[in-house]
Amino acid sequence: MRREIVVQPPPRLWSEASILWPYVSQYGEHLQRRRYAASTRRVYVCCVAHFGHWLTQERYDLEAIGQGAVMRFLSEHLPACACPYPVRRSRHDLQAALGHLLEVLGADGVLLQDPDRNSVIGQELTRFDAHMRDVWGLAENTRRQYRRVVKKFLLAHFGERPVTMAKVSAASIRCFVLGDQKRSPRSIAATGGAIACYLRFRNMSGDRVRDLSAAIPRAAHWRLASLPEVLTDAEINELLRSFDQPFPSRQRAYAMVRCLIDLGLRSSEVVKLQLDHVNWADGTIDLVGTKGGRADVLPLPTVTGAAIASYLREERPPTSNRAIFVRHVAPYDEPIEPEAVKRAVLAGYRRCGWTRTGVHILRHSVASRLLRAGAPMKEIADVLRHRSLDTSAIYAKVDLTKLAAVALPWPGSAR
Repeated sequence: MRREIVVQPPPRLWSEASILWPYVSQYGEHLQRRRYAASTRRVYVCCVAHFGHWLTQERYDLEAIGQGAVMRFLSEHLPACACPYPVRRSRHDLQAALGHLLEVLGADGVLLQDPDRNSVIGQELTRFDAHMRDVWGLAENTRRQYRRVVKKFLLAHFGERPVTMAKVSAASIRCFVLGDQKRSPRSIAATGGAIACYLRFRNMSGDRVRDLSAAIPRAAHWRLASLPEVLTDAEINELLRSFDQPFPSRQRAYAMVRCLIDLGLRSSEVVKLQLDHVNWADGTIDLVGTKGGRADVLPLPTVTGAAIASYLREERPPTSNRAIFVRHVAPYDEPIEPEAVKRAVLAGYRRCGWTRTGVHILRHSVASRLLRAGAPMKEIADVLRHRSLDTSAIYAKVDLTKLAAVALPWPGSAR
């Protein structure tokens, strides 16, 4: 049953006078389907009214509304906003409300314009992204980071002119990667990696970019030089016991952490788990769309399966979404984000009184535990789904007992 959202007269008048008025009713229904509370729906409708008032002042056409218009509203109008009371000025609320508005307009067939999408740079980035996704199988997060760097590179070199790699010099590549200010080795490596990826794409497109690739500065990095931080068995047990304390979404947090500790999953892999991926009869779980686009099948330990089953039976809200781990607050019917997994782990660290900040520690600990149990390196690589044994070899350095057995005496030391 649809309930009308009652707002104060000024926001209602703004809505009625704007080009968004025909969609306000659909917007309210959209929020109600997502099971937002009535108070939140009222706030979001007032946010849309504020945006609609600004669109009217700026004389926007409906077809010109898109992410670019939203960003301009938030970055240009909001800091200097002088709209009269009771205007909504919370950037967080406005960003969330307008995100839903774009969904409603898109679902209704309104052509939302992205200023960059049809530009020369936008078309180039679209082709680059499709190549990264379809040919190399790179994850969305990696593609997003690479697109951001390459966009800056293309704008700096070409603006809105056609992309012609013959006009790019090795010196300009080096200057871009190093930056105007002194960058950290990590930043240089990230920027250089994105540019190297783009140059490989251009090379496959027929451009001669070998000299440009060779000009990319390489930050000093000794592969496998560092030691991965791991948890001891006692620390793992302490972390798991911290989830016995009552707190909101406790069973979801516990089940997610068991997936990290028992299966060695990444946070991004935990949120992609689907109900259809668990074979309860065989005691296995499918990993689909993981890093590198691989599909793997792992045994599902009893304790992990029990934690997932308890969450599904006792805490997971009613939803049509097939993801195992879903949101517990509106908007419902959506999977959680990897950040929710990280928050669950860090909260567990705090309950243990630790100052650790890394979630990947749990994945390292899986490898260390297998190594101490005598598992061969190939088995560890299979569990962690490493393509190369060299990637797993770093964990051999954390087994100090075995290293001590083969260590040679220091030259000149007492024998």
